[in-house]
Amino acid sequence: MTARENQPQALEGHLIYRENPATGKVVSRELAYDLETCLQHAVRAAAAFPRWSSLTAAERSTYLLALADVIERRAETFCTAMIEEVGTPMAWAAHNVSFAASLLREATTYADQLDQPEMMQHENGLQSRVERAPCGVCLGIAPWNAPLLLGVRALAAPLLCGNTVLLKGNEVAPRTFRLLGEAISEAGFPDDVAKVLICPAAGSEEIVDALIESPVVRRVNFTGSTRVGRRVAQICAKHLKRPLLELGGQAPMLVLEDADLDLAAAAAVRGAFRNQGQICMSTERLIVADSVADALIEQLETRRSALILGDPSDPTTDVGPVINIAAAERLSGLVSDAIGKGARLIGGGAMRDAFFEPTLIDGVEPDMRLYHEEIFGPILGVTRIASDVEAITVANDSAYGLAASVYSRDLDRADAMARQIQSGICHINRPTIDDNPHAPFGGVKGSGYGRFGGRWALDEFTELRWITRADSP
Repeated sequence: MTARENQPQALEGHLIYRENPATGKVVSRELAYDLETCLQHAVRAAAAFPRWSSLTAAERSTYLLALADVIERRAETFCTAMIEEVGTPMAWAAHNVSFAASLLREATTYADQLDQPEMMQHENGLQSRVERAPCGVCLGIAPWNAPLLLGVRALAAPLLCGNTVLLKGNEVAPRTFRLLGEAISEAGFPDDVAKVLICPAAGSEEIVDALIESPVVRRVNFTGSTRVGRRVAQICAKHLKRPLLELGGQAPMLVLEDADLDLAAAAAVRGAFRNQGQICMSTERLIVADSVADALIEQLETRRSALILGDPSDPTTDVGPVINIAAAERLSGLVSDAIGKGARLIGGGAMRDAFFEPTLIDGVEPDMRLYHEEIFGPILGVTRIASDVEAITVANDSAYGLAASVYSRDLDRADAMARQIQSGICHINRPTIDDNPHAPFGGVKGSGYGRFGGRWALDEFTELRWITRADSP
C-alpha cells in the first residue's frame, strides 16, 4: 500500500520510507529508532546534563547561534526535504528556515535573565535571592506540518535554559528531522546534549509513553493534535511531570460591518490557504456581519480562484497537496456534510489524489461538522452574524482557543471584542497566522496550555529556587 493509498510511511526493517504526497514516489529512506535505543539516548542525555547545565546561559548561547548559521547555510537542502516530504509550497519551506534561525537567535537574548539571579528584599541581615535552575532532560515532540520551525522551537529554549533535549521528530518528515540532527552536530553541540529521534509510526505511541515515564525525563513539550495532547497530559500527570502543550486550533476571524474588506479578504485567503491550511493558526471560521458578507465573499472568491494549485516545487504554486489521500478524503467529507445540510459551495471542493482545491463555503451553521471540527486543510467556512454579541458567541462556540483576529476600523470596538474572545492569541486588523519569537505563543481550552516564546518560555523549562543566606551564624 502506498502513501497515495492513505499510508504516509512504511517500515521495512529499521528504515522509514516516506513518499511524496504530490507524486507518490519514495523520497526518503531514514533510520528508525526502536524503543530500547530511544531509552538509551535518554540515559545518555541525563549523563550529559551536569556538564551542559554548568555552563552559563551566555556560553550555551554560542551553540544556538552556531546552529542558526548552519540552518541558514543548509537552507536549500532543508527546503527540498520539506517540499518533497510534506508537499509544502516553496514559500512556506523557506519561512521554516528563516523563522527557525530567528527562534534560535532571539532565544539567546534571554541569557542574562538566566544568568542573573533576582535579589529579594533584605530583612534582619538575611540575603535572599531567586534563581532559575534547569530541570534535566526535556522531551520535545514536534509535528510534520512545519517540521524544521517547530522542531527548533521544541529545543531552543530548553537548551538555553541548561537542559539536555531529546527531540522526537515526526515520521512523516524523517529526512527533515534527520537533517536537523546533522545540523546540531555540525554546530558543535557536545555529545548527547541534543538528540533527534525518528521512530516508526507503529511504535511511536509506545516510545513516547516510555520516554515520558522515564525517571530521567523531567519536562515535556508537545505540539500536535488535541487528541494526542490529552494522552501526553495524562501520562505526565501520572508521573507529576509538567508538560507544555500546543495543540489544535480552529481560528476565527471576525469581520465587522465597518471593516476594510480588501484588507480582510487578503488576510482571510492567506490565513485559510497557506500551507494548504495545515497550520494550527489557520483561519477556519470566517464570522462576518451579514450586511457586508456578500461583498466580502465576492472578493474572497476572486482571490481564491486565482490561487495556483499544483507542484509544490514550482515557485509559482500557491497551494500544494495535503499530507495524504486520507486527509483529502476527510476534507471532502466535511464539504459534503456542510452542503448536505444547507451550506452553499462558492468555489473549489474538488479532490484529486492528495490534492484538494482551496474551498470557500457560505452558510456554515452549528449542525455542520465544519462549524465544530478542526479542518486542518484548505477550506474556509463563512458564518453570518447580526451583532457583535452574536459574533463573540459564535467565536467562543468552539472547543479550541489558539488564535483569532478581529477586523474593524473602530479600534476601540475591535479591542473590546478581542478581550472577549477565548483564545491565547488575538490580532486586530491582521491575519490569524502570525508569530514572533518574543511573544507568548499558546492557547486555552482544547488548544492546550503553557507558552513558547520570549521570557515566558523560561518559566516552562526552569525550576525557580529561593536561596537565603544569613550574614552571620
